Amino acid sequence: MEAQVSPTKGNLLAIKKSLELAKLGFDLLDRKRNILIRETVSYVSKAQNIEKDVYDKYKEAYSAMRLANMQLGLCDNIAKTCPKDPGIDIEYHSIMGVDIPVLHYKKLPPKNSYGYYDTTLDLDRALILFNEAKYLTYELSEIENSVFRLSEGIRKTQKRANALKNIIIPRMTEQIKFITAALEEKEREEFTRLKVIKNQLEEKR
Repeated sequence: MEAQVSPTKGNLLAIKKSLELAKLGFDLLDRKRNILIRETVSYVSKAQNIEKDVYDKYKEAYSAMRLANMQLGLCDNIAKTCPKDPGIDIEYHSIMGVDIPVLHYKKLPPKNSYGYYDTTLDLDRALILFNEAKYLTYELSEIENSVFRLSEGIRKTQKRANALKNIIIPRMTEQIKFITAALEEKEREEFTRLKVIKNQLEEKR
């Protein structure tokens, strides 16, 4: 046994109480792990559905951009005139103690920052497609970050549950056995001693 404790009734009661709490803690951690796994599966399913949409949208957008570049030459000067994106706000909500990001942003239609006289429809189409791809990317990044955080939560929860199941609970169980055996042995010795004293007193009479 890693660490022996004094075989007293007080220690026995304290360890039994701690063992009950450890078992309750393991059950709670096991439930938490199952909930996190269920949430992770849900997010992974969402990610798989949207990944193809993101890939297809970027493929269309780059195809339109290539056509625009072929017709207009490099469009880097036009790209520099595009307005700055308003950005996103991030909040977090908790799932069993794991902070999950929630992105807040407005879906705005693309705003042309160039004239129509010297540009083509393919440039307009590229602008629209990249705008759509941007919002799909926001959505995918939110989901993938959630999956990463949930996976980390599962790993930490599993580690704690394993520590309780494989180390702490067995150690306490062994300590209870050790103290119980020591107390029983002490009671037998006390009984034997009292019996000897009783026999001696009877002999003197």
